[in-house]
Amino acid sequence: MNTFVILIPTYNESLSVRELLYKLGVFRANSDENFDLIILDDNSPDKTAQIVDSLSIPWVRVVRRPDKNGLGAAYRAGFCEVIRMAKYTHVLTMDADGSHRVEDLPVMFDALKDFDTNKTVVMGTRWIPGGSVTNWSNSRKFLSLFGTKYAKFALGLKLDDLTGGFRIYSLDLLKSLNLQDMQATGYCFQIEMALASKQAGAEIIQVPITFVERSFGKSKMTVGIAFEAFKYVTRAGLERVFGGYFRR
Repeated sequence: MNTFVILIPTYNESLSVRELLYKLGVFRANSDENFDLIILDDNSPDKTAQIVDSLSIPWVRVVRRPDKNGLGAAYRAGFCEVIRMAKYTHVLTMDADGSHRVEDLPVMFDALKDFDTNKTVVMGTRWIPGGSVTNWSNSRKFLSLFGTKYAKFALGLKLDDLTGGFRIYSLDLLKSLNLQDMQATGYCFQIEMALASKQAGAEIIQVPITFVERSFGKSKMTVGIAFEAFKYVTRAGLERVFGGYFRR
């Protein structure tokens, strides 16, 4: 029997976190999927953590982190905490800003029924038939598509949404990864996890989702985050081609 925990990293998400928790609560009460939720808060000045605590939801708890160290650091800390707890079989990751829709959770959970192995990843995917993006400019769409195509080519990954963070990882897979060796901080972390999962022999299924640009708060995307991803993909791609020679 599968047991789930959802990890949601937050930094200044006070304007969206209440609505997200409400939607998750409605879904949880009206579906067969029973899950817990962990908020990974990076000491949000807008008191995101305090707002979550004030709601006193029994299946939700907050892990307070002392500083804003990026998406990758938050998720790695969350993965390590879940592994330590040893009570869940799967970890679902999603954004706090509403861009990952609760309405897409059923197709994510249903996809797990198609797996034959223990090391698994379900990837919510925007750029496949049935997937879509709402409220993005053409330039933002181009940047996301170009980044994924470049990463697919450089890393040899036949995946269509390498920067998306709406995923379900099996605990068996997470336990097999060298999480302590991962360094990515921004959305590059999603590429790093996809590559590490494939190298670990994981079976990956892509399912279509609708990504909705946030209605509240400020996007965390910066030029620095985009450059980190480009630098990581380029280096990892060169290492794939040249191996140890390039690492000297």
